[in-house]
Amino acid sequence: MQPRIPRQSALEHGTHRADNDARLSDELASVIGGARRRAVRDGDRQIDTAHLLHSLLESGPEARAVVGDGPQLARLLGYLVQRSIGYGLRWQSGVEDSGGVPVVSGSTCFSPLAAAAMEYACARAAGREEPARGTDLLAAIVVDPQSRAVEVLERAGIDARAVFARLDGCSGVTEEYGEATH
Repeated sequence: MQPRIPRQSALEHGTHRADNDARLSDELASVIGGARRRAVRDGDRQIDTAHLLHSLLESGPEARAVVGDGPQLARLLGYLVQRSIGYGLRWQSGVEDSGGVPVVSGSTCFSPLAAAAMEYACARAAGREEPARGTDLLAAIVVDPQSRAVEVLERAGIDARAVFARLDGCSGVTEEYGEATH
C-alpha cells in the first residue's frame, strides 16, 4: 500500500550530512540543508555564503551571539529576508566567485566561495580534531571580503573583521584574516 503523503528525503529534513562528510557536525549538516533549501526556494543556481549566513543565524544562538544583537542583528536578518524575496535578484545571474575555483554546473551546489568556506571550516575544526561546527563556517564566510555574506553584513552595519576576531577570541584582527584578504 502506497502512503498517501509522499515521504520527504533525509535531505529535506535537514538530517542528510553534506555528501556524508564525517568532517561536519550534525548542526553544520543541518545548516547546509537549510541553505540548500533556501537556494532552491529562491531560484538560485548555487548555495552562496549569504544563504549559509542566513541558515547559520536561523539555526542557533551561538552564531547570532557572535554576530551581535539588537538593531544590527535585526537589520541583518531583514536584509537576508529581503534577499530571499527579491533583494538578491541581481545576484541570481552571477556566480559568487573570487576567481580561484572552477564553477560546478548542474543541480544546486556551492558557489566557489561557499565551497572554499566549507573547506576552510573543516580545516579549522581539524586543528581541534573535531567535526566542523557552525562557528567554524561563520569564520570561514566572513574571512573573504568578496563574499556576499560580508556584503550583507556590511550593509547591516556589522564589521566582518570584528566578527572574525570574536570567533578567534581576540580583540584585534588576526594575521590569518589579513593573509586571506590579500
